[in-house]
Amino acid sequence: MAQTMRAETNEIVSINPATGEEIGRVANTSADDVRSAVDRSRDAFLKWRDTSFATRKQLVMAAREVILAEMDDIAGLISRESGKPVAEALSMEIAPVLDLMQHFARNTERLLKPRMIGIGLYGLLGRSSKVIYHPFGVVGIIPAWNYPFSIPLGEAAMALMAGNTVVIKPSELTPFIGLKIGEIFQKAGFPENAVQVVTGDGTTGAALVEAPPDKIMFTGSVATGKRIAEAAAGNLTSCVLELGGKDPMIVFDDANLDLAAAAAVWGAFCNAGQSCSSVERLYVQRGAADKLTEKIIERTKRLKVGVGSDPEVSVAAMSSERQLKTVFEHVEAFKDAGAKVETGGEVIVPGFTEPTDQIETASGFFFAPTVITGATNQMLPMREETFGPTLPICVFDTEDEAITLANDSEFGLTASVWTRDRSRARRVAEKIEAGSVCINEVLYTHGISQTPWGGFKNSGRGRTHGLEGLMELVQPQHIHTNGLAILPDAWWMPYTPAATATFRRFATDFASGSIVKTASMLPQLVKRIIELLKK
Repeated sequence: MAQTMRAETNEIVSINPATGEEIGRVANTSADDVRSAVDRSRDAFLKWRDTSFATRKQLVMAAREVILAEMDDIAGLISRESGKPVAEALSMEIAPVLDLMQHFARNTERLLKPRMIGIGLYGLLGRSSKVIYHPFGVVGIIPAWNYPFSIPLGEAAMALMAGNTVVIKPSELTPFIGLKIGEIFQKAGFPENAVQVVTGDGTTGAALVEAPPDKIMFTGSVATGKRIAEAAAGNLTSCVLELGGKDPMIVFDDANLDLAAAAAVWGAFCNAGQSCSSVERLYVQRGAADKLTEKIIERTKRLKVGVGSDPEVSVAAMSSERQLKTVFEHVEAFKDAGAKVETGGEVIVPGFTEPTDQIETASGFFFAPTVITGATNQMLPMREETFGPTLPICVFDTEDEAITLANDSEFGLTASVWTRDRSRARRVAEKIEAGSVCINEVLYTHGISQTPWGGFKNSGRGRTHGLEGLMELVQPQHIHTNGLAILPDAWWMPYTPAATATFRRFATDFASGSIVKTASMLPQLVKRIIELLKK
């Protein structure tokens, strides 16, 4: 049963970022209540870990049915609280997490099946080894506000299938989506306290880290990720950190430019650019620069901006005034550095024909999709994460230059390479320092549950999704068996000159991995074992 902790004092107010209207209020859960939630989750874990994979599968699939039955209402809630279009709530949140749930419900037992390990020549001595997987215990999930449904729900489903229990602390900007996740698991029939939701601000998240859970899954900024890692280190709590991105898109002059332009517009402006895998830097080869830029500008000007409930809106509200100001400041910094705004570049007020350069006049958090030319890596907004609907374009000449520019960042989450030359595409992709690199694709691979998700450098540590992500949620245990437990081991005490001679042969012959050399030491090995039997 999912629970929401209620504090007696202060509250968090949820605001629709498109209209400024209040959605509702939730508790700012106290540290004591967070610790109590983790304690209950740990008690629930003692029973949940012993459930069969069949039972877990049945419950996760039941939760899936709840989502399907309430899909339109959930999409509307996601749109109201996060600001994104209903279309993106369906395509980028609900559909991917439904796919993830069925994949791990049906495949986790197979993926976590105990496996035998080849141990080389030790097997000739009657030994064998296998690995089995144990759940961690309580998994604390602290997601970001940009994908408030798919990220925590997907991580919770994976954690539950692996045998863990879950405590979710949703973003203070999207608490009701977090509560909805708890309600989904409750309606599906999960045991009491298997999934709990604690609402609140950053102090609640800090309290969850300090509680402590047995594993932390965090999605958010680099600065917050560092604070979480530092706090978790005090309890040696393992963390998966999915942090920022400044993702490059490299377009060579032989690419399909119509396709690349359409991909760039979607990759930069979907979710109002508020994706850690958004295209935030576009590098185009000089021979294609003018034509690609023209196509991108043309497509961008056709995008409708407005409230996400309008089915014809492509770019909806940003999630907060703070993020709106960051985008505004980055665009101004581009201008000051000599770059040119080709279209957009301003705060807009839906319902009015003219944009404004004053944030204070806006009733909602809307920023026009913005295309910028003349960008260079020396400009501050090309180095810091913008997280908004901007697409700066930079020109390159050679393949090596493109790779250098793409890697010139503290981030390394995703990247894309666009060319008809498959050999060059693979060559460039393998040289880019990023956790995921797409060839003639962009951004969407977070939605592929079978593939690992995570970054290099300051984009994070660890992985979610895929087999690699599932392995973050379990602890491997090695079990070693001596199938010939009738003789002493040659390396046991007491040591003697014969022992030293035997150990020397282990170093020169057995450790070579050669059966022939190992066979040559058998007389010495037998001599040593007889010696031990006599002693």
